[in-house]
Amino acid sequence: MVVITYYRHILLLLLLMAGGCVVAQEQAGWQEVWQQLMNVEETGDETDTNTMELLEQLAQHPLNLNQTTREELLQLPFLSEQQVIDLTEYLDRYGPMRSLGELRMVPSMDYRQIELLPYFVYAGEAPPDTVRFPRIQTIARYAKQELAAAVRVPLYERRGFRNGYLGYRYRHWLRYELSYGDYVRLGLTGAQDAGEPFLAGGNAWGYDAYSYYLQIRKMGRIDNLVVGKYKLSTGMGLVLNNSFSLGKLAMLQNMGRTSRSIRPHTSGSMADYFQGAAATIRLSEPLRLTLFGSYRPIDATLNEDESARTLLTSGYHRTPLEMQKKHNTHLASGGASVAFRREGWHGGLTVVYTHLDRRLSPDTAQRYRQYYASGSNFVNAGVDYGYASHRLTLNGETAINADGAIATLNTVSYRATSELRLMALQRFYSYRYTALHAHAFSETGNTQNESGLYLGATWHPLRGLHLAGYADVAYFPWLRYRVSQSSYAQDYLLDASYQLKRWTLKGRYRLHLRQLDNQKHTALRRHNEHRSRLALNYSDGRQWTLTTQADLVRAANYDIENGWMVSENVGWKSHWWQVGLTAAYFDTDSYDSRIYTYERQLPHEFGFPSYYGRGLRLALTARAHVGKHLQVDVKTGHTQYFDRDAIGSGLQQIDQSHLTDLDLQARWRF
Repeated sequence: MVVITYYRHILLLLLLMAGGCVVAQEQAGWQEVWQQLMNVEETGDETDTNTMELLEQLAQHPLNLNQTTREELLQLPFLSEQQVIDLTEYLDRYGPMRSLGELRMVPSMDYRQIELLPYFVYAGEAPPDTVRFPRIQTIARYAKQELAAAVRVPLYERRGFRNGYLGYRYRHWLRYELSYGDYVRLGLTGAQDAGEPFLAGGNAWGYDAYSYYLQIRKMGRIDNLVVGKYKLSTGMGLVLNNSFSLGKLAMLQNMGRTSRSIRPHTSGSMADYFQGAAATIRLSEPLRLTLFGSYRPIDATLNEDESARTLLTSGYHRTPLEMQKKHNTHLASGGASVAFRREGWHGGLTVVYTHLDRRLSPDTAQRYRQYYASGSNFVNAGVDYGYASHRLTLNGETAINADGAIATLNTVSYRATSELRLMALQRFYSYRYTALHAHAFSETGNTQNESGLYLGATWHPLRGLHLAGYADVAYFPWLRYRVSQSSYAQDYLLDASYQLKRWTLKGRYRLHLRQLDNQKHTALRRHNEHRSRLALNYSDGRQWTLTTQADLVRAANYDIENGWMVSENVGWKSHWWQVGLTAAYFDTDSYDSRIYTYERQLPHEFGFPSYYGRGLRLALTARAHVGKHLQVDVKTGHTQYFDRDAIGSGLQQIDQSHLTDLDLQARWRF
């Protein structure tokens, strides 16, 4: 019976492939290249959708290299400050680029940046000497518009849809955006998770989540203005950053530089955004002032005295209990940041004030929560600083909260030769330091209770051979979840790739050492995790791409747990349609030996799924351009488990050993 069911779903996938003749997205290109720059394993538990959303926006609105500025290039998170300096100087010296092939002439660019940049920039016409903000009539007449809709159809049933969830099983969203060059963006997004009511219950206005924004750029002294929902980052993220963050391997690409940006919040996510207005004003050529204000509802779990025990970010409102928590607390934030940049030197000051209309009172019965953020009013201030030249770059930020606790993060990178780049990063985050809007480089994902040293390098010893690696040691002076005393962690990674014409061979090994409580909570035990990957990629440069990959995991916890996966990705494209197929077989002993893998996603969908147990994963992505205006995307994914009769637990449980999802998207550009 299992075999019959298995082949029935294989047949379903083949029928969908034949009937949905459309394509594996072009933008899967940047996703595939980007995932090679990051550690999928370190983002698997908490996928960094903020960074992927930022890259998606930049891919949808690429920069004209012949009309861009240094500040705009610094939006690209994979470029280092040295590379931005070299690129802008090349443009100043040799004039407008005629093609992106000239990127190879920029001294500090390596092949990974050269491979990524064409998805986010283009070599267009150079602007006239005087450029003015366009008139409203011009924007109304020549603006580009896009209307997009998506739905996910699960071909199975979870227990919650029979009894427990307030809505139906379909997840869907609707997006509209108007844009005119680099000057204006106006958009509205509505999003709905599976199980949430639509036009009913607590969602009488339709979707469970909405996002709306108006962005205006390059209007007189206003460099950037966003009204509505937006994301904001300054410095190294110790005070203010809900825009993007980088993993440890990707950190080697931008060499730990600072960032200042305001961008619209375009997704339906209910976490990590501001609601109000933010603007960057050019006071003088080297001096910029950023001001922001925000007032937004958030979800919280409440204590008996009506204080907030936990601030929730999942955004799920599927059950009556989850719906009761929707928007039961409000968060007001405001602040300012001033930045100075001249002749390689830069510095800035950021101050942020945050107020909750309920007192934040975490449960401190568990001692590791003793220094969690608490209270109704929060103040943070930080000073960022740095220097950049062709070879040497220094960056850092030091921040303080209202209690006088300190956090500091400092980096130095050095281009020893055109083939060798070195980097060091030091951080110290007091266990008493709290900042509600901070997100900076760390081992745990928290800007608190951590100090550490990170050393990394990239090296091109031979033509076509690229080596990258890091060593990171972190110390945690205070208790953490499942760790009842001071502890440490070590993380080591080596990544290698060799490119020969149309073939690329890639290998990666990671050793992650952590300390966790033993079963009696009387001492710490070591948790060692070994992960390795070997991949062979072929591309003919026109139509075909093929990637064969093998992953191995060995996790030493209470027992030795092993896991492995073999996968194949095939892509084919023509001038108007594309198709891609993924097939993977996995076999792991437990959840501890789970394997993370990259899988092509549709536009505005991000994630690196993990698999454990024994099973088979198949996925088909497709895209077609129908005429000049319509683009249709399809994805279907099927997972068959051979070691269980049910998938998941609680209301999410599926009472069968397999699941199939169908995703549909349509985009109309006019």
